[in-house]
Amino acid sequence: MSPDGQMFAPNCYDAEPIPDAARAEIDRLLTSGDLFRYTAPEGAPVALLEAEFAQMMGARYALAVASCSAALFLSLKALDLPRGARVLIPAFTFAAVPSAVVHAEMIPVLVEVGANYRVDMADFEAKLADADAVLISHMRGHTSDMDAIMALCDARQIPVVEDAAHSLGTEWNGRKIGTIGRVGCFSFQSYKLINAGEGGILITDDPEIAARCVIMSGAYESNWKKHPGMQNSYMLWQNKLPLYNMRMQNLSAAVIRPQLELVGERVAKGRAGHDRVGDQLNQNPHLIVPPPLPHEQRAPDSIQFNLKGDWTDTEALQFQAEAKRRGITVQVFGLSEGNARAFWNWEFLGPQDDLPQTRAMLMRACDVRLPTRLTNAELDYISDAILSAVSAVKA
Repeated sequence: MSPDGQMFAPNCYDAEPIPDAARAEIDRLLTSGDLFRYTAPEGAPVALLEAEFAQMMGARYALAVASCSAALFLSLKALDLPRGARVLIPAFTFAAVPSAVVHAEMIPVLVEVGANYRVDMADFEAKLADADAVLISHMRGHTSDMDAIMALCDARQIPVVEDAAHSLGTEWNGRKIGTIGRVGCFSFQSYKLINAGEGGILITDDPEIAARCVIMSGAYESNWKKHPGMQNSYMLWQNKLPLYNMRMQNLSAAVIRPQLELVGERVAKGRAGHDRVGDQLNQNPHLIVPPPLPHEQRAPDSIQFNLKGDWTDTEALQFQAEAKRRGITVQVFGLSEGNARAFWNWEFLGPQDDLPQTRAMLMRACDVRLPTRLTNAELDYISDAILSAVSAVKA
């Protein structure tokens, strides 16, 4: 707030704060130097995080790793599919998702995504016939129809991996996202619900997948003995799988663990903030915030909305500039140079068929961060700035 009572634009880019409870453990670790997860015979912070996260999610096994990308890669490798296996992924996702597929020596097959940011089920079903696996990305926390996806995949015995990087705390039909497919992968990167700067974790109920992921993550020699259960499986796979060294280190776990108890509160605040801004934006005839699907309980930390009607590219870019003048950064996915969420920028995949439905959505889909720490006054400032920017363009 300025001296004359004018409100400054809120800071939407600082990540979630690290709880004070983490500091004592961080100091202890720095003093001891025990940063490697396998130094201690038991009770290392990473091991404790795995047990606590698995319990929170209701999963049998959890493995903490260096990033969600690492979790996706290990999950795909643990499916024991042949080289060149075809993996369906939504065409609206982050570049790290097709990259994980390529890194696993598999072929990403892009599926159309509709104006509501969810997988187009007709295109999904058509492409599933030639697929060996599905990596369903709940991009920006938007859940596709998991009942339909799982029914189609189960009927064909096609394994499903969930990229839940943006979806910690989201539920589908009463089930936690990340627990519906064979494996669920989560992110602790700074702009996620839990902030560790970097880091990821995977969960599964499948002991063979868990054992293979543990070995490949870098549990060399006898370090697998420090993971509970599955000792016969570990002995089976030791020295028969390559080591990719994707482990999490203890400092990251020390930062993450005190935030687990804050997940429920952050989910509630994120949903309330999203819906407060969304309700205001939906009153404007030039904007639309797609609603959740009937079975979806979202846990958003950002908001996405579409420019509705006859917007030109020039007007959309002008809208971005007008919002920026008011202190709010709005990203139109398809008009932001080099955007890693626009499939045509994934040149490492080589030539791809165009996806007109997804392309049209990305050219008018807007993205604004809404950290859970924002006050109602700050949320209203964001809404007002966006609506004012629209008026400046569409007056």
